[in-house]
Amino acid sequence: MKIKTALILCAGYGKRLNPITLTTPKPLLKINEITLLENCINLIHSLGIKKILINTFYLSEKIEQFFKDKKFNLEIKIINDGSDILNTGGGILNMINSSNETDFITFNPDTLWNENYKKYIKDMEKFYFLNKVKNILLLTNENLSFDKNLKNDFNLKENIIKKDKLNHKIYTGCQILNKSLFDSYEVSNFSILNIWNELIDKDELYGFESLEEFRHLTDLNIYNQLLKS
Repeated sequence: MKIKTALILCAGYGKRLNPITLTTPKPLLKINEITLLENCINLIHSLGIKKILINTFYLSEKIEQFFKDKKFNLEIKIINDGSDILNTGGGILNMINSSNETDFITFNPDTLWNENYKKYIKDMEKFYFLNKVKNILLLTNENLSFDKNLKNDFNLKENIIKKDKLNHKIYTGCQILNKSLFDSYEVSNFSILNIWNELIDKDELYGFESLEEFRHLTDLNIYNQLLKS
């Protein structure tokens, strides 16, 4: 991989998984005896990425303890959102401000990542650099989603992301982005959707399709189903 640093978003409250997330942050929930966070880190490691930035806020001390107990052979830095939660956009900006690099790959650990995603992520990275784009999202078709109630976010036409009445693509929780997208933003509570919508309006938000079955920890009902699957 050309990209040297991965970002993992771990600050959310995970309210749709209450009551279990009242004491355990969502990234530390286990499926198949492994936490979602470790599962995500294993994929990043297999991609050859050595640096990981992780943002925290809710139950941050539990995530810090997780890294004290587990020794990963990687350079991992935890960056707290601060006194207020920063949402996805603010959280990403706060993390990339601590790096000198310009291109990053971000992961949402709510997805059950596995090695089968590697080829799609590597091909997505090739497209990103070859076409000199600023933002590309890994999408999947709604038919591949374990959770059949998950909202479809987008459509995809020749790698350009669109939004219309009949959206059939779901964001998997992995994207590659360039630091310059945040030039007009300050660290505050804002969603990455703000940036995506600006790019969609200019036909400059790109997508790459994964054909892997999409398993995502949405809520308590889906969690229980995934535990049985």
